[in-house]
Order: sequence, then structure tokens, then C-alpha cells
Amino acid sequence: MTHSRPHEFSSLRGGIRRAVLLYLSAATALHLVWETAQLPLYTIWSTGTKLDILFAVIHCTTGDLLITAFALALAGLVARIGHWPFFGNRMVLTAILLGLAYTVFSEWLTTQIRQSWSYTEAMPFLPPLGTGLTPFLQWLVVPGIALGYVRRKAKLSDLIST
Repeated sequence: MTHSRPHEFSSLRGGIRRAVLLYLSAATALHLVWETAQLPLYTIWSTGTKLDILFAVIHCTTGDLLITAFALALAGLVARIGHWPFFGNRMVLTAILLGLAYTVFSEWLTTQIRQSWSYTEAMPFLPPLGTGLTPFLQWLVVPGIALGYVRRKAKLSDLIST
């Protein structure tokens, strides 16, 4: 049955492609909700116009989508090199940690160095960099929920090791 192998590979790639799109869609929707909910912890909430606030939500959610896609792509590359199952536990953890690491760095850079935006006094901080707690939690919670959703929804039992 030599004809079944190319079909199986094509089916596998299609399953991964659907899972990636599902993950990016779910994560983007969750990031949009999170960004909107945490906005009162940034000074733009009280100092910006409605248009400034709308732009901030769109800008930050778009940035979250790019971080999500890059972290997933890099985690997928690591998974391929390490012969890990796609969307398996190690790949999921790698994607979450990459997004989290970039966010901690980005929040530090934009609030402490560039001062592009700032937190209100209500934002709890994480030492030593002064990163806000809610962006940190966002990159634990949102990818975790979205990846868990994909693992349940996208019939990838042959690709996932739990």
C-alpha cells in the first residue's frame, strides 16, 4: 500500500495546519478580551481619548497575535528538531514560555526604558524588572487555555503525547 503514505502525510499536515489556525484564532480572541479587561491598569485608560484606547486595544491585540504566532512557530521548530509531537506537552510548554519571556522583556522595555506606556498604581508588579502582573498572567493563561482548546478540539490524537 504505497499510495496511502502520501495521503497520510498530506492529512497530517492538513491537521496541523487546522490546529495552528484554530490556536491562533482562539488565542487572538482571548487576547482581545484580556487586553480590554486589563486596560484600566494602564494610564491610557484615564489619560487617552476613546480613539487612543481603541487604538491601544487593536495595537496590543495585534502584537499579541504576532507574539503568539512567532512563539508557536519557534516551538514547532524546536519540536521538529527534538522529534517531539506537535502540540504535545513539551511543545505547548515551549510556546508558552517563549511568549512569556518575550512579554516580560517587552513590558520592561516599553514601560521602564522607552516609557511608551505606563501602569497605574493599581497594577501589581513583578520584581526585579517591574513587569506588570496582568501581562505576565496573560501569557500563562491565554496560551494555556487556547492550546488546551486546540488539543481537545482538533482530532490530533496521533500527534499529541500527554
